Amino acid sequence: MVAEFNESGIHFRYPENWQLERQENEDGWSVSVQSPDTAFVMICLRDDLPSANQLADAALAALKEEYSDLEADECVESLAGLPAVGHDIRFFSLDLPNTCWTRSIYTANGTILVLCQINDLELPKNEAVLRAICASLKVEDE
Repeated sequence: MVAEFNESGIHFRYPENWQLERQENEDGWSVSVQSPDTAFVMICLRDDLPSANQLADAALAALKEEYSDLEADECVESLAGLPAVGHDIRFFSLDLPNTCWTRSIYTANGTILVLCQINDLELPKNEAVLRAICASLKVEDE
């Protein structure tokens, strides 16, 4: 079965056996959707409206602080029908290779950052699920 998130004009679907957690912060909110394994997606809405580039670069900088061996390639694609900027990222955590990608879009409701992360051993099982969550993302502009 499929669960659905719908708030502030942001909609996406995710497997109902994945755990959703929402947090408020001073600049907006974020939701994390965690698989039963280690794969997860985090979607943040920033209502202080940083640029999509600023948000993607800040996410990359935070990851670089945590993982010194991180490798990243810039990426531009479409997300929710809007131009998205971000990075395709690779790093080691607990001696396991990890794949991560960030995408950021600017909307009338705020700037959105999507971050997906997965242990490479889980790629065959969960990468398609993460990509499907991203593909289901819809944004309604007010």
